[in-house]
Amino acid sequence: MNLEGDYMYYGVLLSPCFGKVESITFADAERIYEWEPLFTIRREDGSMEVVQAALSGKIESIEVQLGDIVIPGMVLAYVKEDLFVTGSD
Repeated sequence: MNLEGDYMYYGVLLSPCFGKVESITFADAERIYEWEPLFTIRREDGSMEVVQAALSGKIESIEVQLGDIVIPGMVLAYVKEDLFVTGSD
């Protein structure tokens, strides 16, 4: 077993609210960056919620489509996280 560099870390993007998926701004296998807007969800009251990435990496799968109804905690996408730290010193 090789213990150096063979691990994959997966992140999950979750819906923060009840609503309908209005936009998806990326595609499968696309690289995303921390704080990038990824989904727009129209809340039940008509306001818009922008879901941003809290991590950087490559999209492994998108679990919703445009027009899907979502609930809080529902998985929107899975991300293979970057294994290096980003940010300022």
